[in-house]
Amino acid sequence: MDSVSKDKAEGRWRKVLFEVIFESDTAAGKWFDILLILCIVLSVVVVMVDSVGSIRAQWGGALYAAEWFFTILFTIEYVLRLICVRRAIRYAASFFGIVDLLAILPTYISLVFLGSRYLAVVRVLRVLRVFRVLKLGHHTKEARLLKDALVASRRKIIVFLFAVLTLVVIIGSLIYVIEGEENGFTSIPRGVYWAIVTLTTVGYGDISPSTNAGQFLAAIVMLLGYSIIAVPTGIMTVEIAHAYKDKPTGQACPQCSAEGHDRDAKHCKYCGAKL
Repeated sequence: MDSVSKDKAEGRWRKVLFEVIFESDTAAGKWFDILLILCIVLSVVVVMVDSVGSIRAQWGGALYAAEWFFTILFTIEYVLRLICVRRAIRYAASFFGIVDLLAILPTYISLVFLGSRYLAVVRVLRVLRVFRVLKLGHHTKEARLLKDALVASRRKIIVFLFAVLTLVVIIGSLIYVIEGEENGFTSIPRGVYWAIVTLTTVGYGDISPSTNAGQFLAAIVMLLGYSIIAVPTGIMTVEIAHAYKDKPTGQACPQCSAEGHDRDAKHCKYCGAKL
């Protein structure tokens, strides 16, 4: 077989593999995703059950073997995804690419750091693919809109967080001066902690002011908290309204696995490959 025939055969093989792994329009692709989601759910259940001491004492060996079985299975799947995508690095750096990698790393790391394999529950994020399998693509689009809104409002939110951080440092210092160590405010960081808990209206109650001046300051911080909480909500609402103006749709790119193309798109808007 000459090099041209080998390239064509390899191209067909990659195309079929890509359709099975990344697409859910075909019967094979749909069944692959369904089995994958089932394995993900079972693997997460195994990790969660293994954290229960009484169950681990009786079934620890079997659960450990099951965890390694799923890890090896997901490792093979991850490698196949990298093989069938022409731009493997782009997929590896994508959201699902990172999640797929994080889904298998904890078990391997546990060989060095005991207990880290329980972090494998992060693979539950992979169940998000169920939206694509069950034709709930509009939910995926809504999630993409939220992501775009967060990205668009990141500068405003960062400025807002810096303003809040400055405020809680000032309030924490004031409450430390007013209350003092005898009332539980042993340091300024302790006062800052109280300011954050009070400003966010969480109110754990593990530490509270006792003096009239401290309680007056606490009342102001509580009222201030309600107005501050509304600020990021307003920022996000505006950006979501802008994001709704242009909803992305479409299939996955066989070159870089990126999604979110227009329905009439002929080429990928990220890498230029033909769809």
